[in-house]
Amino acid sequence: MIFLAKYANLIPRFLDYVKVNTRSDPQSTTIPSTPRLTEFANRLVQDLTAIGLNNVHINPQSAYVYATLPANTAKAVTKIGFISHFDTADFNSENIRPQIVENYDGQSVIKLDAAGKYTLDPAVFPNLKNYRGDTLITTDGTTLLGADDKSGVAEIMAAAEYLLAHPEIKHGEIKIGLGPDEEIGTGADHFDVADFGADIAYTVDGGPLGQLEYETFNAADAQVEITGTNVHPAEAKGVMVNASQVAMDFHAGLPVHDRPENTEGREGFFHLYSMTGDVDSAHLSYIIRDHDRQIFEDRKRLFQGVADQLNQAFGQDRVQVTLKDQYYNMREVLEKDMHVVELAKQALEDLDIQPLIFPVRGGTDGSKISFMGLPTPNLFAGGENMHGRFEYVSEQTMEKATDVLIKIVALAEQQA
Repeated sequence: MIFLAKYANLIPRFLDYVKVNTRSDPQSTTIPSTPRLTEFANRLVQDLTAIGLNNVHINPQSAYVYATLPANTAKAVTKIGFISHFDTADFNSENIRPQIVENYDGQSVIKLDAAGKYTLDPAVFPNLKNYRGDTLITTDGTTLLGADDKSGVAEIMAAAEYLLAHPEIKHGEIKIGLGPDEEIGTGADHFDVADFGADIAYTVDGGPLGQLEYETFNAADAQVEITGTNVHPAEAKGVMVNASQVAMDFHAGLPVHDRPENTEGREGFFHLYSMTGDVDSAHLSYIIRDHDRQIFEDRKRLFQGVADQLNQAFGQDRVQVTLKDQYYNMREVLEKDMHVVELAKQALEDLDIQPLIFPVRGGTDGSKISFMGLPTPNLFAGGENMHGRFEYVSEQTMEKATDVLIKIVALAEQQA
């Protein structure tokens, strides 16, 4: 494979990083969630130091790796931060073997495994047609790839390396934050804005070319515990309370349309992602999502209301609901001052990249960080079909993502 000459270490570093298992653990209560994430963070410290960045350290509060690229201009320039995460999602991450597909024709079926059991087929994944002539990096069909978000990690590091090698590109102080546990929703909970030291920031954690995201869901986790009464079915009348049946009744009490498989755009949902139970007890796990804060609050009240109705019918509390807000729509913060968004939009347009701006049907670490006082929209990093065996990324898109980071800091200096 011939690597892109402009960013010589971009793809080799990415390929090296994705081979390391950095899967986070949703059951853990430690920060970070696994020892392997600590090991990888220490490796990033070594690599960032080798590039030549300053003040490279692991923040003890959040386990983020922070680093600084000093300004090379006398102007008073906004301090810009770039953030990505190095943990991967809840899918097989052991023994990742990335494959290279050079000069993809945009229409062929790509065999991931030798037997052809798993394929990337444009008929199933139409976005493949956008990558005609590109070099694609795929899985071998047995693991995820890890482009979410090691592509962002590699792009941020490539941009820093390039700027250090090209002092003619003037820029202000640049802050870098590489964190764990984004995939389990806890990575940014302890993000240290003061230690990071940026005025504005971007998560480099989006998907295809051109994505610029500054509106996310409002999100809550919802757990439902149901207590039944288990007696012999021959003597059950008027005595048995089947917890599994109550669980089904609870789910049936929520709007049928408002499920992920029935919604799109700005439509929110109730997503049942886990269900266990027997006659004696049952447990339901949901996520609740909506872009509109008021509708989001209404959804939580409706959810609790279904439990209240069931409990009233039983004459006792058999259904217990625990709701926990996870993050809020970053637009509430960013729309007060859109400079951070407009700067990125101009950078995209200056590079002849069409900005793709739409509400995210999910969240980013920037959702939480924005509400900590650091405006942080999300930029594309290139990954497609993330979180599974069909994940892939374009080498050329990764290069363009790196171009965008460099253009943003150059524009900020020019506008100062």
